[in-house]
Formats: sequence, structure tokens, C-alpha cells
Amino acid sequence: MAGFHNPFRDIAACLGFYTRLPLPAFEMPAHGFANAQWAAPLAGLFVGAVCSAALAGAIMLGLPATIAAAIALAAGVLLTGGLHEDGLADVADGFGGGSTREKKLAIMKDSRIGSYGVAALILSFLMRWSALVALGLAAIPALLIAHTASRALMPALMRLSPPARDNGLSAGAGQPTRGTVLVALAIGGVLLLVPGPGFALIGVLLLAAALFFIKWLAEKQIGGQTGDVLGTLQQLAETVLLLACVTHFI
Repeated sequence: MAGFHNPFRDIAACLGFYTRLPLPAFEMPAHGFANAQWAAPLAGLFVGAVCSAALAGAIMLGLPATIAAAIALAAGVLLTGGLHEDGLADVADGFGGGSTREKKLAIMKDSRIGSYGVAALILSFLMRWSALVALGLAAIPALLIAHTASRALMPALMRLSPPARDNGLSAGAGQPTRGTVLVALAIGGVLLLVPGPGFALIGVLLLAAALFFIKWLAEKQIGGQTGDVLGTLQQLAETVLLLACVTHFI
């Protein structure tokens, strides 16, 4: 598979795209970025590690779990630039406010945020914050699991669903190979196994449900996936995994 000819380039490309780290831009071959997406969960692992460190540091300083959870979420937003949160807001505004496919896509491209987007962000942050508060110190492994495994789904959606736009970011990236998808899923699966096989089974079922729900919804609404749709999938998957961690660890 082409993506594995230069794994360090792939990892750096995903870190540079999914975070605000000042990494140099890499020249990629045709569909190179799509095939580099096997490393997307590794970028998620890095984000999860930073969020976990922020949460652990806040708890060590004697801050209550409510503030520590907020700091962990803030660290994630600062590190990623709110990339996936922005996608969630755009999808909520477009799907909720547009009456036709063309209007939905136009709203999603608009940089302004509407009431649907605000509501989606509030609910997303509230659910994740509540889960982290409930988990306490157990939020440290939960953040690693959720950030890694949620990003492991994005290459799968890129392969399973066609781009909704001819000239969008997702269309330009191309379709990842089957091997790219399988490696990304395997990396995410390894993290799901950390709490045990029972949790892994539940996690796989939840992630599969999230993947096929977003696929069905996006194809019904706009005929395929976009970068915003991929971000929405990540947000949904991260949230359900954190909630699953609450039921497992508490």
C-alpha cells in the first residue's frame, strides 16, 4: 500500500492536519493524503495524551473534577483548533436549516454559525464534560481511547461514502485504500481492548452504529460525505465512547 512507503511522512501529515502543531507541509502523491489516513488514529492518540495530561495536571493541583474536565476539553480544542467541533456545527446548521441539497451544502460552507450549530456544540461539550467529571481519574485512559478510536472511523467513511462535493476537501483527498482503512481500524481496536474484551465488543458495536448512522444521514441529506461530515462522525464517536467508559469504569 502506497501510504506505508513513508510512514513517518504519513504520521507527520496527519499530525499537521488534525492539530495546530507547526509542522512543515509535505508533498504528497495522488491520493497520498487519503492513504495517509491510517495514521489519523495516531494523531488522535496524541491529542488524547495531551488532554489526559491536562486533566491529570489539574487534578494534581487540587482542582475539582468539574474544572479538570473543562481544562481537558479546552486543551483538546486549543490543540486541534476546534477542527471537528467546527464540522459538527456546520453539519447541524446545514442539515437542520437547509431545505435542499444545494442549500444544505451552501450553509455548511458558510463560516457563520446558526442556532442548530450552537445547540449541537453545547450538547456535545455538555455530554463529554459530564462523562469526564463522572470518570474522575479514569478519564485519563478514557480520553486516550475515545480520541484514538473515534478518528479510526474517518478513513472508513471516506471509503464507504462518496464525496458530496466535486471540489471539496474530501473530494481532493481521494478515496483511501482498503488496507488504509483496515490499519486505522486496527489501531483504534487496540485501544478498545485496553479496558478488556467486554468493553471492546461494546465499543465496536457503538462505533459501527455511529459510522453507519452518519453515512446514512449524510447520503440522505447531501448525497455523500464532506470534511464536516467526517468531523461530525469523530465528535459522535468520541462522545459515545466516553459515555461507554462511564458505564464500564464507574
